[in-house]
Amino acid sequence: MLIVGNLLMAVGRIADMLLEIYKWVVIIAALISWVSPDPYNPIVRFLRNVTEPVFRPIRRLFGNRLGPVDISPIVVILAILFIQMVLIRSLIEIGIKIKGGVVI
Repeated sequence: MLIVGNLLMAVGRIADMLLEIYKWVVIIAALISWVSPDPYNPIVRFLRNVTEPVFRPIRRLFGNRLGPVDISPIVVILAILFIQMVLIRSLIEIGIKIKGGVVI
């Protein structure tokens, strides 16, 4: 059970780090969208390629209900925070309990 607990904790921590990195990518993409970036810049292209597949369904769902304000980055950041606080923490805590000998 020690290996399973360590595995769950490792998966939780890696997922938490990846979500944290993606959260910063979303923040940077939102900040860059406020200016007129060069669409051929490799950094801008990378940010759009990484964030647009996540933003697109949210934009379809909410549309232009708030006028010119794009709330899709805010929704994505809130979803990431929810996943980190609820799912990832639960996964790590389950790993700790299994490692400690308590089976859930």
